[in-house]
Amino acid sequence: MRVAVMGAGAIGCYFGGRLAQAGHEVHLIARGEHLRALRERGLVVRSELGDIAAQLPATDDPAEVGPVDLVLFTVKSQDTDQAAQAARPLVGPDTVVLTLQNGVDNPDRIGAVLGPEHVLGGSCQIEAAIAEPGVVVHPSRLARVTLGELDGADSPRARRIRDAFAAAGVEVRLVDDIRRALWEKLGFLATMSAFTTVTGLPIGPLRACPETWALMQAMLREVWSVGRAAGVGLADDYPDRTAQFMNELPPTMKTSMQRDRERGRRLEVEAIHGPVVRLGRQHGVPVPVTETMYGLLKLYEPGAPPAASGV
Repeated sequence: MRVAVMGAGAIGCYFGGRLAQAGHEVHLIARGEHLRALRERGLVVRSELGDIAAQLPATDDPAEVGPVDLVLFTVKSQDTDQAAQAARPLVGPDTVVLTLQNGVDNPDRIGAVLGPEHVLGGSCQIEAAIAEPGVVVHPSRLARVTLGELDGADSPRARRIRDAFAAAGVEVRLVDDIRRALWEKLGFLATMSAFTTVTGLPIGPLRACPETWALMQAMLREVWSVGRAAGVGLADDYPDRTAQFMNELPPTMKTSMQRDRERGRRLEVEAIHGPVVRLGRQHGVPVPVTETMYGLLKLYEPGAPPAASGV
């Protein structure tokens, strides 16, 4: 396949690099120092699942690439609308756009710009970061992609993309209810990102404190309750299963939002926590833990009041 990675940061470079290793033609759409490094020195991924070193074509102009078979859409959620407009040159009649972003509404936002017929819903679970321009670190063995048609169809194109990821050594699953899968990730991500970002701690110490761990499990139940109220088919045991999964993660694991705060970048608060708060109010579902963490995370948004000094 001919593949373009729209927003080739840590996640896009990791999965794009795996597809390139498997023989696909992969183009990276990036910017700034990261783009310059990709052009000059190539892509380097240091991974627990095997390193990648590849000289892949990289640009900041999608028009230089032209139509492709697959667009991996991996920009931050707050940039979705602008990036979808910029991605128009990548989309031909049969192009598939697979979003691997955080949040639950990105497929609809991309479809509104590029046409819903082009969009596959998707999500990923991975801990990856840019260590320096052109260099991505993947410090755990977790690297999973979930994808599916928005209408639940069992389509040849979805199977083709699933098979391409599998042949590239990526753990992948094709589901018949991708919106449920997006909400399943949302509960995990909203909880993990909120507590790691606000405290500045990885998951290990948070689990070790009984009171904090109880709050995290309460937040999982809140997201589950809101999703169910909104008509999403989340299973009865979702909160318990997700808590068990979180309990098995490496104790040093951080979240992308936590890393963004450490680097002074914009946070995906509105994409990850905003829907839970807004839909909770709409459906009359109390979400006190989520609202508290949402309010604290807003302190790190652009325009938030500056930190005071002194006593």
